[in-house]
Amino acid sequence: MGILSWIVFGALAGLAAKFLMPGDDPGGFVVTIVLGIVGAVIGGFIGQTLGIGDVTGFDLTSFGLAVLGTLVLLVGYRMVKR
Repeated sequence: MGILSWIVFGALAGLAAKFLMPGDDPGGFVVTIVLGIVGAVIGGFIGQTLGIGDVTGFDLTSFGLAVLGTLVLLVGYRMVKR
């Protein structure tokens, strides 16, 4: 995937994760995109470790793993924030 694809994919994954786990998180749209991109990397690592797959393109498995990784990142952030 190209850089523009990662930005769009990160935005969608970040928005979906923030929708599934609402709360008082900092940042606006740019932070949501970065959160989604980093979450996609984490989700890809989790998927490869568990043998599910990885984040390689715009498909349902990649999107699910990206959202999962973003949720893990949000939970970790909220635990550190406390």
